[in-house]
Amino acid sequence: MAAPTLQQSSFLLANLKADATTKPLHQRCQDLVKIIDDYPAKELHSIFPWLVESVFGSLDGIIAGWNLRLLHSRSNEYNIVMDFLNPSGPMMKLVYKLQAEEYKYEIPVNYLPGPVKACIQEGVLPDCPLFHNKLQFPLSGLLTLNLALNPFEFFMFNFAYCLITPKVSLSKSDSAYFVLVDTYLKYFLPSEGSVPPSPFSDSRGSVTAPSPRSSSVSFAGYGVHSPSLLKHHIFHQPSVNADPAAQEIWRSETLLQMFVEVWLHHYSLEMYQKLQSPQVKEPFTPTEEHVLVVRLLVKHLHAFSNSLKPEQLPLEEFKRVVVQRFVQQKLYLFLQHCFSHWPLDASFRAVLETWLSYIQPWRYTGEKTNPQPDQNRTVPDKWESFVQENLLMYTKLFQVFLNRAVRTDLVNAKNALMVFRVAKVFAQPNLSEMIQKGEQLFLEPEHVLHHRQPRGYLTPSQGGSYLSSRQKVVTDMVFRVKSHVYALEGQDCQYKQMFGTELRGAVMKLIQIIAQARQTAKRISDHSNEVAANSSFLSWFGLGSSDLNNTFSGAEPEDSGECLKKTHEFLDRALENLCQIFKLNQGQLTQLISNLGSSQDDGNCKQLPDCIQGENGLILTDLGRRQFGAHMNALCSRPDFLGRLGRHYLTDPDSTTRLKHSPISRRTLDGNRQPRLSLRPLASYRTILLLLLFYMFGALLSFGPVSSTLLILTGGFLYGLLMTLFGDKLKTH
Repeated sequence: MAAPTLQQSSFLLANLKADATTKPLHQRCQDLVKIIDDYPAKELHSIFPWLVESVFGSLDGIIAGWNLRLLHSRSNEYNIVMDFLNPSGPMMKLVYKLQAEEYKYEIPVNYLPGPVKACIQEGVLPDCPLFHNKLQFPLSGLLTLNLALNPFEFFMFNFAYCLITPKVSLSKSDSAYFVLVDTYLKYFLPSEGSVPPSPFSDSRGSVTAPSPRSSSVSFAGYGVHSPSLLKHHIFHQPSVNADPAAQEIWRSETLLQMFVEVWLHHYSLEMYQKLQSPQVKEPFTPTEEHVLVVRLLVKHLHAFSNSLKPEQLPLEEFKRVVVQRFVQQKLYLFLQHCFSHWPLDASFRAVLETWLSYIQPWRYTGEKTNPQPDQNRTVPDKWESFVQENLLMYTKLFQVFLNRAVRTDLVNAKNALMVFRVAKVFAQPNLSEMIQKGEQLFLEPEHVLHHRQPRGYLTPSQGGSYLSSRQKVVTDMVFRVKSHVYALEGQDCQYKQMFGTELRGAVMKLIQIIAQARQTAKRISDHSNEVAANSSFLSWFGLGSSDLNNTFSGAEPEDSGECLKKTHEFLDRALENLCQIFKLNQGQLTQLISNLGSSQDDGNCKQLPDCIQGENGLILTDLGRRQFGAHMNALCSRPDFLGRLGRHYLTDPDSTTRLKHSPISRRTLDGNRQPRLSLRPLASYRTILLLLLFYMFGALLSFGPVSSTLLILTGGFLYGLLMTLFGDKLKTH
């Protein structure tokens, strides 16, 4: 029977491949629904890898599949795709149908994230149990190692990998891929209720979960964490006879591990330390779309974790440890890499908001209370342990952000907004105190750990004391914080305090840069207003800009006009929040900014001619009027042609003759002999009348204002040129 079945499977696959090039998507999906319902698992087994590749694309990116990342709700095919890939839809029904028969599908190790691939190739078990006991050793050698995944794992790996395949991405948060990620997270990691039972059951009444892993394999958990809480059902997946609730949780665990490994696990601690050398090439560069999906994952995991209930159920135990054990370390290295290598532009906002989402789990509690204004929202005390166990997420990443901020153009409103967002988050009441306390716990002397009280300490009623209980709590907190820091940064890490002297100096430097950006934005805004005031005159000549927001060189639309006002607002509020976070003295801050302003004013004055402050602004003094005279004197003193041309335009040769016969002092006579630039002739009624007549004559000849102006200037220049060349000969005649 094997041969006819194999032949029938090949025939089915050939027909599907032929239909893929001729039939529209909706017809193909209808055919697939019927095939999945009617055909047995043995025949569906052979088409499954092809179907997964045709939907999600190939791992090498050559086959695009259904382009889920570019498929939006405006497309006619959107609803067809979403119905087919829904967690309770036909595709997942096929997955469960194959899962019941325990089929396996291979993935080349080369497509695994860098650290995982390196571990396997070195013969070491990866830290993630998802990849244990699945290696296939081919006869051709270690260069073609494969992983044998069950249907659910194979499906989720390809779905997750679809995000990072090397192809151009223009996707945003309304794409089919983004919506599917959100749908799968809500279905398999529900905040309310349990994971729905699978829609397909085998003859025994339940879907077969993966076989339990060998008890000989030792699982050390994630980083330094102990796997004791979930060892029985997370690290050792249940058999068919296990409790139904425990049996269903393997799908939740698999989905989360696959997302975390494929999206985040591209950097190890050792790899990141090597990356500090400029000669080392980056192993992986995430896109903005990738980061947006990671943020979606972070937000959902906070909501999932915060929906913890006191029941002793597998899903509730999973919620208790999901963020710290599965996500923290890999997300930290992922964000640290992004902070250090992302371009200094506004696209960094995606990375920033992912970070801010992670460090504010209290925003995702699902509580429907009346929220206070952000600046007055106090962080509840119950989050103190989260802050301590994620200390580096706050302190180290803040320091790395600070290094970015001082190199960023803060006149750009989008960049100014990012500085304001960070300062606003860290200025929340209670948060600074929690971070400081966490730093103090980490800096406790090492001997504290060696004098930990035994877990069976006596209560006061048993002859103990409240002091011993308090001491144990503090010691446990110290141990947790130190374990967290060493796990993420290594035992030899050099910790820099967020509220230490060095970082305070860096914050003061940022404040100076913020002050400079505010002044620059003001100058640009003033310049824009001046241009706007003169635009009516310039536009008559066709020289005015229709977009008054782009009135300075190199301006982007979002950095000019009204957005400059936003820049002022963002930077002002950022300064207020930074003062609040670091307890900066307002008087010293004011002095720092005023000193910066005066030094900049001095620098500007050195560039301007000598002037005094009048009622309507700066007024040139007599000295200021002559400060550029040296350049004109040098030009007019030249004996060559340029000198003669300069004397024609900058001196009045007839003035000497006229002034000799007038009762004017020699000082005035000498002053009028000096070269100077005079615009007085333009105020002459005769000149104005001639210009008007010339423009009217040009209009009759169909010349525009610009063309007429260019002709006048060209004529004036040619007249000066001729007078310079032949003026002496004309005077002689």
